[in-house]
Amino acid sequence: MYVFYRASSAGDKNPTMLASAAILATVILLALTGFQLALLAGVPLGHFAWGGQHRVLPVVLRISSLFAITIYALITSILLQKAALFSFWPESWIGAGIWIMTGYLALGIPLNAMSRSRPERLVMTPAAAILTILFLIVALS
Repeated sequence: MYVFYRASSAGDKNPTMLASAAILATVILLALTGFQLALLAGVPLGHFAWGGQHRVLPVVLRISSLFAITIYALITSILLQKAALFSFWPESWIGAGIWIMTGYLALGIPLNAMSRSRPERLVMTPAAAILTILFLIVALS
């Protein structure tokens, strides 16, 4: 009840859609975090990430996976604060932050679509597109 009240009091016309978009995006980001953790641990799923050139990632790409996990946490925290489900950052950062994160995710669409790895193109391009749409819903609220 509190979540919907806060979103509603922020002037949003459809707090259920806002909360649903934020929660669905969070679930996808948590799944991607788990995937990056698996890559970091050496699970042979590298053909789905980082250009798909390695089934088991070399050390430098494992470090990149650790960096991606950090970015996902930042992205999620800004998303949840914009949706009034979480509060951590100064409120003045959230308006610009949600748009920067939306742009970052949108950039992932063509980058994943250009991958030499067919599995990466088929899985990560739609994931980036769905996340971008969900972030747009939250950003426009």
